[in-house]
Amino acid sequence: MIKDWKILSSQKTNSLDDIIKIILKNRGLSSSKEISQFINPPHPKDLTLSDFQIDKQEVQKAITRIKEAKSKKESVVVYTDYDADGVCGGTIIWEILHKMGLQVMPYIPDRVEEGYGLSIKGIDKIIKEFDPGLIITVDHGITGSEKIDYAKKKGIDTIVIDHHVLSKSPPLKHKAHSIIHTTKLAATGVAWVFARQLHPQGIESYLDLVALATVADLVPLIGPNRSLVKFGLEKIRNTKRIGLKALIETAGIDQSRIGVHEIGHILAPRLNAMGRLFHALDSMRLLCTPDEDRAVELAQKLNRTNKERQVLTQDTVSHAHNLYLSSQNNKKLIFIAHETYNQGIIGLVAGKLVESYYRPAIVISKGEIYSKASARSINGFNIIETIRTASEFLVDSGGHPMAAGFTVKTEFIEIIQKKLEDIVEEKLTPDLLTNTLKADCILDNNFLKTEIYRGLQILEPFGMGNPPPLFITRSLKINDIRLIGRDNKHLKLFLDIDGKNIEAVGWNFGRFYPDLLKNKFVDIAFTLKENHWNGQTNLQLNIEDVKIPERQQRQ
Repeated sequence: MIKDWKILSSQKTNSLDDIIKIILKNRGLSSSKEISQFINPPHPKDLTLSDFQIDKQEVQKAITRIKEAKSKKESVVVYTDYDADGVCGGTIIWEILHKMGLQVMPYIPDRVEEGYGLSIKGIDKIIKEFDPGLIITVDHGITGSEKIDYAKKKGIDTIVIDHHVLSKSPPLKHKAHSIIHTTKLAATGVAWVFARQLHPQGIESYLDLVALATVADLVPLIGPNRSLVKFGLEKIRNTKRIGLKALIETAGIDQSRIGVHEIGHILAPRLNAMGRLFHALDSMRLLCTPDEDRAVELAQKLNRTNKERQVLTQDTVSHAHNLYLSSQNNKKLIFIAHETYNQGIIGLVAGKLVESYYRPAIVISKGEIYSKASARSINGFNIIETIRTASEFLVDSGGHPMAAGFTVKTEFIEIIQKKLEDIVEEKLTPDLLTNTLKADCILDNNFLKTEIYRGLQILEPFGMGNPPPLFITRSLKINDIRLIGRDNKHLKLFLDIDGKNIEAVGWNFGRFYPDLLKNKFVDIAFTLKENHWNGQTNLQLNIEDVKIPERQQRQ
């Protein structure tokens, strides 16, 4: 996919301070107060409910109901989602209630048998097994009014802890006992804030799970999330949680250096793998276990399952690519359905299609009667809003502007496809379909050094909403070039920078190899990184895009 390059600032950089000021301005920060809060975010314990945009009255209602459940010795079920956010949030609520002395059990639905969120089947199952008087949902429930009503008729109250986008109808407030909700945080963040109000003792120790889930769920690292992740990363690097330590060790990560990248690309996929292919309860067991041997056993199981998930994803992505290309469909929406696709990975497949073709993608796992769909979008196009325009044909739907899912009767797939394609054709403008790489500024060769990288760490944590600073440097001489990795998919350049050999690595950039020549020049868009290997620390450029300089093209 050819990208347009847009340089956000043309200001000349003469120092590290200049670079930092440019980046802050590009992030929309100008006043000294905004900059101070960004660089030195307050500790989460010092933030108020209004800072998190959580309703104080709803929190108090939920606390009162939980205390009532304790006094009446009611059984309570924490009914959580099967992804990393749901598992981490469910762990916090279950452990806190357990510490408070409630009769509480966790429940995670089976992805295939019960599907996402509350279900009649799931409610009937927990009634039979636990006979609860109270259900607490985590990472779902905000669109589950019919299921909450069903539970209410069975004599069960429901407290909803969620962060998904509210559905417009039917109204939920009159059915749920209380709703702890904000779209600003991950569900685990919402769970932590509620737990802080419910039982503040030792609550800071749970920030490791909050950081893990916030990064895993791709929540923007701005506002309160900066506080949660910044202080949560400190907790992860020093975590006492036996299962999390086992997972870190099994994954081969240096615990003292864990950052957003290690969470998003190494730890979270392992936690998610169980819920994608089997059952997520083992992920929750890992986070909760006090037994070191059991923790190692579970961490190794998650590791093996993630490898299976990787192979299955690669095969399915390849199949989906071929299906899309053979369809010769030039619609703005990619819409693919197949009966062999595993429900647990269709979201990953949709994401890969968006990366390749830069347009919204919906991938469906077809069933005999019902089919499950997962959608991913591009910047500026609200996919859940689009999906809900076809709500009359859907069994259910939920999600966020950039990622969503729905269930549909298989007989309605073609109708849904036509309706959604028409809406996307109308609403998705050509400018949104332009894949634009936005660089903070041009960086001269003399700034490509370790001191600059380390100075920029003041702006961490980087992630969604606060991406790593992206720079462009032009006309860098290539000293050497190699293909690396399995199937030679990746690219490594050795660049001449002030007489030094600096490595630049482009993941999945092997396709550029024929166009780049030794002793020739290249323009590079990149982020900076420190590479720690064999006891040595070196600066590395992580390639985001490359172009042949115009003067070289004309030769």
